[in-house]
Amino acid sequence: MSGYKLLVVDVDGTIVDGNGAISDADEKALAGVMAAGVMVSLSTGRVIKACQKILDRLSLDGHHIFFDGALVSDPSRNEEIYCQPIEGELVRQAVEFARANDIYLELYSEKQFFAERENWSDEVHYNYFGVAPTITDFSGIWKRERIIKAEMVVREHEERIKSDLLQAEFNGRLRFSIARSPAFPEIDFINIINSGVSKGEALKRLASFLGISTKEIIAIGDGLNDISLLKTAGLAVAMGNAFPEVKQVADYITLDVEHSGVAAAVKRFLV
Repeated sequence: MSGYKLLVVDVDGTIVDGNGAISDADEKALAGVMAAGVMVSLSTGRVIKACQKILDRLSLDGHHIFFDGALVSDPSRNEEIYCQPIEGELVRQAVEFARANDIYLELYSEKQFFAERENWSDEVHYNYFGVAPTITDFSGIWKRERIIKAEMVVREHEERIKSDLLQAEFNGRLRFSIARSPAFPEIDFINIINSGVSKGEALKRLASFLGISTKEIIAIGDGLNDISLLKTAGLAVAMGNAFPEVKQVADYITLDVEHSGVAAAVKRFLV
């Protein structure tokens, strides 16, 4: 085995393909990595609940990066080691701006997903990610809940115009990152998080907690929100289906998700 101690993998577009499936080759490869004593962590824009089936299937315990880097925790032990929620005042301002401009906005606490009204995206969230919104009045929610992430789901031209409005209004005060799933290439999931949050910063916190150097970490990803992750890791691997900007910061480009790129990278660097 190599000297690497931690393998960090993105979820959608990295180990989860366009059918929402994980290949047998990738599953076997990750099991082999863990059997050899190398830790495996997920790093995703998804919330914890939307990852639970993946964690169970791959037998992944330990700590993982959720909410695009805003939370690092071990769900199996309910142990949180790092969290950067959105400031309550910014949540209030975002809610008011969204209401004034008829923007559909989702808010996420650690375990719940809130919306003020039903939306076409509810079906996607439930059927694909296994999460369903709690419909509630957002008034004062910033006082009742710790909001870790907000999200806009964009498919139509009008939705894109409205999302651009909100991004322009809060540019510099909140961080916006686009996540996509191969299963829904026409949809942009726009994560809205604390301006100081990134997957890269979360990885530094995780490495510190584990007592390892970032040089001892391999990271694999495909999306724009993975760039900071790859820049932080000792070895950066981009999927074959990754954005060009992600490939530019990678040390190695593996196969695409439909051809078990994670397994190919594991074979190249870890076994």
